[in-house]
Amino acid sequence: MTTDVLLHIIHTDNDVLLSREPYTSWREIQDAFPAYKASLGPWCVDDVTDYLQQEYPDLQPSAHEQVAMLLSGVETVRALSWRLPTAG
Repeated sequence: MTTDVLLHIIHTDNDVLLSREPYTSWREIQDAFPAYKASLGPWCVDDVTDYLQQEYPDLQPSAHEQVAMLLSGVETVRALSWRLPTAG
């Protein structure tokens, strides 16, 4: 899924977000998200997908699908979603 788009992974108090906004610094990201905790990037799409697959194996849909949804949609920021825990 290689593309020239660079993405940021943004950690907030409540979410992990993907963004394709062209931020120039972490301070700019912090200003955009009041609950900001940390961020990674900008990274190429393949690196973001690989990182998400390794660090968050419970993503649902998969990291690849969530990145693709961000790239193909009109939104520039997307909260990651996880598989719900099973009762038992």
